[in-house]
Amino acid sequence: MTRPDKIEVDQFLPYPPAQVWRILVDPDLMARWLMPNDFKPVVGHRFTFQAKPMPALRFAGTIHCEVLAVEPERLLQITWADRSGSGLDSIVTWRLEPEGRGTRMLMEHSGFDLDSPFQAVAHRTMGSGWRSSVVRSMLTVLEQET
Repeated sequence: MTRPDKIEVDQFLPYPPAQVWRILVDPDLMARWLMPNDFKPVVGHRFTFQAKPMPALRFAGTIHCEVLAVEPERLLQITWADRSGSGLDSIVTWRLEPEGRGTRMLMEHSGFDLDSPFQAVAHRTMGSGWRSSVVRSMLTVLEQET
């Protein structure tokens, strides 16, 4: 049996692509829906997200990232690595597509090794987080910025 090693989110956002793009690439806005960061939308830029440490999952609280691709209002792709012991080295991709009066956001977080107990737990935890709390937080920031 094949187990999916990625998380996928397909979400309609009732805001135009330019507004959704803004909250994806503005580090202050990104911090409001995701985590504090030193992000810049420049290919090759290395940055970190700061989260709450989870020692039981061997997670120290810092996510190391690098920008892989930027296509304004269409695509953002970054690496997402935990160097504190879980071995997670993954890729997060956001694709934006205009749809009616809003935007279809397709997010994929790939590269989990589900044979690793720590990464399997991270996959489950992040899957529910991306699908629920992160999308909800994005919608809140979009509403506040309109």
